[in-house]
Amino acid sequence: MGLTARQIEKKIQKEQKTLQTMIIIFCRGQKHAKKQGTPLCPSCNELLQYAQKRTALCPQIAGKTFCKFCNTPCYAPSKREQIRFVMRYAGPRMIFTHPIMGLQHLFLMQKEKQNK
Repeated sequence: MGLTARQIEKKIQKEQKTLQTMIIIFCRGQKHAKKQGTPLCPSCNELLQYAQKRTALCPQIAGKTFCKFCNTPCYAPSKREQIRFVMRYAGPRMIFTHPIMGLQHLFLMQKEKQNK
């Protein structure tokens, strides 16, 4: 069962939106100094841009659920560690700020763990 180009594009957009939400939660929670009128500090904004670019170029996007379980890592090792740190911080907090997105993420994570 292959995904259509439209389904893949929607999946990329959803994954990028989740990344953005998690990085914003992390940046606010860590009280990073941000520029006026932007939701992220320069460091977190750089990480978001990098993550979104890598997500858009992921060769496994059609069949994977989470980068954590992917056999083809798209992130450089240093960025992978940064994003893991962000996810560990923001994941549990997503339930309080974005409950539907957080519950969907939690459900997919549990489902993936059971499949492994």
